[in-house]
Amino acid sequence: MGRLILPENGPIYLDANCFIYSVERIEPYCHILEPVWRRGGIVTSDLTLLEVLVKPFKSGDRFLRRLYGDLLNAEEIERVPLSPVLLEQAARLRAATGIKTPDAIHAACALARKTVLFVTNDKGLQSIPELPLVYLNDYLP
Repeated sequence: MGRLILPENGPIYLDANCFIYSVERIEPYCHILEPVWRRGGIVTSDLTLLEVLVKPFKSGDRFLRRLYGDLLNAEEIERVPLSPVLLEQAARLRAATGIKTPDAIHAACALARKTVLFVTNDKGLQSIPELPLVYLNDYLP
């Protein structure tokens, strides 16, 4: 399994799937993500809250719901609030590349925060060349 090399400085954007892998301890991804959590400087979008809470609401799992809420409200995590400006940028990205709406929102948030790395498992984002993408599946054995 490859080791994720992180930049020394600058914010790192985590896609919603990274939060799911880490909170629900989904291997091997949670192991690959450990250095990111230790380094800090994590950024994500308010959209991540919506995406991670679907499963706990569906299953009625209050504990999991609380875990996600606590993590995403921790002061160590910067959640980028959705705004008309960001949504318009997401629309531009979607129009230019054809990516899905959630991916466009995540990309717009990461670009707005000038993140130095965007960690995901979603290959749909590769159509945005200015995103410094890292795909977790590239680090599998």
